[in-house]
Amino acid sequence: MSDSGADLEGRIAIIGMSGRFPGSSTVEAFWEHLRDGVEAVQFYTEEELLTNGESLDLIRNPAYVPASAPLADIDMFDAAFFGMSPRDAAVFDPQHRVFLECAWEAFERAGYVPDQVTGAVGVFASCGLSEYMFKNVLANEQVKASVGEWLVRHTGNDTNFLATRVSYELNLTGPSLNVQTACSSSLVALHLACQSILSGECDMALAGGAVVAPVQRRGYLYKEGEILSPDGHCRAFDESSAGTIISSACGCVLLKPLAEALADGDNVLAVVRGSAINNDGRDKVGYLAPSVGGQARVVTEALAVAGLDARDVSYVEAHGTGTLIGDPIEIAGLTQAFRASTQDRQFCAIGSLKSDIGHTGEAAGVAALIKTVLALQHRQIPPSLHFRAPNPQADFPNSPFYVNSVLSDWSVPPGSSRIAGVTGLGAGGTNAHVLIEEAPESEPSDHSLSTQLITLSARTSTALQRAGDDLSQYLREHPTVDLADVAYTRLVGRKDFRFRRAVVAQSAIGAADALDTSDFKSMITGQVESDPPSVVFMMPGGGSQYAGMGADLYESEPVYRAAVDRCCDFIAQRFDLDLHTALFPAGDLDEGSKRLERPSVALPAIFTTEYAIATLLESWGIVPAAMIGHSAGEYVAACLSGVLSVEDGLALIAVRGRLFETLPDGG
Repeated sequence: MSDSGADLEGRIAIIGMSGRFPGSSTVEAFWEHLRDGVEAVQFYTEEELLTNGESLDLIRNPAYVPASAPLADIDMFDAAFFGMSPRDAAVFDPQHRVFLECAWEAFERAGYVPDQVTGAVGVFASCGLSEYMFKNVLANEQVKASVGEWLVRHTGNDTNFLATRVSYELNLTGPSLNVQTACSSSLVALHLACQSILSGECDMALAGGAVVAPVQRRGYLYKEGEILSPDGHCRAFDESSAGTIISSACGCVLLKPLAEALADGDNVLAVVRGSAINNDGRDKVGYLAPSVGGQARVVTEALAVAGLDARDVSYVEAHGTGTLIGDPIEIAGLTQAFRASTQDRQFCAIGSLKSDIGHTGEAAGVAALIKTVLALQHRQIPPSLHFRAPNPQADFPNSPFYVNSVLSDWSVPPGSSRIAGVTGLGAGGTNAHVLIEEAPESEPSDHSLSTQLITLSARTSTALQRAGDDLSQYLREHPTVDLADVAYTRLVGRKDFRFRRAVVAQSAIGAADALDTSDFKSMITGQVESDPPSVVFMMPGGGSQYAGMGADLYESEPVYRAAVDRCCDFIAQRFDLDLHTALFPAGDLDEGSKRLERPSVALPAIFTTEYAIATLLESWGIVPAAMIGHSAGEYVAACLSGVLSVEDGLALIAVRGRLFETLPDGG
């Protein structure tokens, strides 16, 4: 990908993402299941279903399918982390709970603290109807009476309050929109988030969705002609396609203009090249029916917005509900859009996440997007499960597409980029299509110290220990990770909480060892009881100098070296003194120290060293609230405070040193 300004214009970077999926509590586990073709659907015994509250009459109905794709730990919301009381959390819909946690995690994965982001951050989010509110909260007369129906709805159950709750809890001040277009909702949310960034409404945006049923382990009644599968499996694009299952999931992505993300050194996961949304109107047989024309138009528009030819796209993550009629219509719409620029056949792989985890409703679009981003990152296309033979109504042989039924390396011609389309189709006709491209090659981190300070913080001591254990495990699993990157992210990309821990290490394994020990010499642990203490710079005067002082910093730290060179160059031009060789003698250090006994050399050397150290500390964000100095140190403090320029301070201290040498002995 070209990195010229013109080429980056209009492109949006995905810099963070998180999610909870059936069978997977992290995006990493999600990828492993996708890669290995692990289906998340579970089938239950009669005893399990009875325990979960299903009636015997329902279970023994011949049309009952005892299957679902459960989402784990929906009752494990950390209310205290977000400052909520247990009572408030009890009436908080699991959809809102999980999305709030994922939103926080997306920022952390991007290396940002939400309320410390410069500029406005928007939130565009979707969720399903609150089954929890109607069946759990309002059904409890005691809760309804004590909380009140109005507060039950407004404190975290109604679809109107998903995005704004996140904006409130994370202190985000950009547009905050709840997006509802049925099954295309979260992909439409992504489109709106990108448009908001491009129009200047916000500098970054969070987009995603959540659908979480309060009862996870239960089946459903199959009815012919509906979208639900008769056997609990989704066979997208297959000749035996008969529907999908309804499941729960949550996902969100953090977005930022690509040019700014690259300039800021963000970890770009993938790039949104373009997107489009539309509606079928009445171009279909019924309100809930799909439309070839509507779907073709949205794909065509997305390609045009992205400036892409259909031949540039090598994978499409389809809506793919596994219905006998819906899948062929989607293939027909995609084919019609692609045929505007190519007549090539079966060059583009196609797949559907619903064959793995079922249909996650309003969260389906963002779940499919995250799957595709992971595929781009790993340069592999996961299998679309349960595919044996193509649906004969889809006419795959004459289309640009083939179903990717096995794990495949994602290969593209030399010089080409991996680009994928992601489709979301909403009941009622709102269609969305997004084109995403693999991330550009990132530049390696620049110079760093050989020794790094690794910091951790948490709200509780237990959470701090868990964070340390998790980081230690990660470092052992990734021993070649750049420890400077880890240290930087831990320091500036994590919120500071009360309980703190720090270790110093030179390698990932060394840091892991330090985190695993209880030796106070290797690890510092403490609590912050009040505001951080003030920092004071204290600069000594004559007598503190020695040959070679600051030599290691001069060799390893560009900021320090630049400050020293600035001072030495001025002294050489103004006073014809080679301060470099005085500070860093090539020969015997004892002999060099004798030269530094002369005030005309010692005082400029002390000034230079102290000024360079202070400049380095300030570049690290260590800014003093006050400064104090003695003798030469007073001049350094004056320069750092803006009372004198560095050159004026150096000139005064150099003259002072020479005057000292003109005094008689003992004067």
